[in-house]
Amino acid sequence: MQAPPLPDAPPAIRDAILDWLDRFAACVREVDYKSAYPFWHPRIIAFGTVQALVEGLESFRDRQWDSVWPRTSDFRFPPEAARVLASADGSMAVAIAPFTSTGYAPDGTPFDRPGRTTLILVPNPGATSGEGEKWLAVHSHMSLAKGVPPDSHAKRAIKAK
Repeated sequence: MQAPPLPDAPPAIRDAILDWLDRFAACVREVDYKSAYPFWHPRIIAFGTVQALVEGLESFRDRQWDSVWPRTSDFRFPPEAARVLASADGSMAVAIAPFTSTGYAPDGTPFDRPGRTTLILVPNPGATSGEGEKWLAVHSHMSLAKGVPPDSHAKRAIKAK
């Protein structure tokens, strides 16, 4: 029996989610929390390498972003490696993507810090008036690739909290 196809997102949704990933990654690179908030549902449910399950944007920021963003650099989602799935009615999308970044040993030596991401996104009802992100992430799971040191020791300034 042949497996059914995956529900790949139509081009408009795929393009919107890839754009979301690119613009969010720019916030991470800039350590700009304030600019990143609109990408996320206020009650986000998330977990990753650094933190167990957290709920709420402030907890996500304090327990995940603070542990990673100022301590790493060069964060990106390679668009060619990302997959975007979507419900038939466009009410939900899932982004599955690797990420790349640079970590730093205690002596400042840089190392490759790859990982993977799964995001669940929903349309933002407030965006119909032209304000805010068109998609909000309601779940995030970001984790490092196997064997990558979980600690990074850079001390970059937070641009805006």
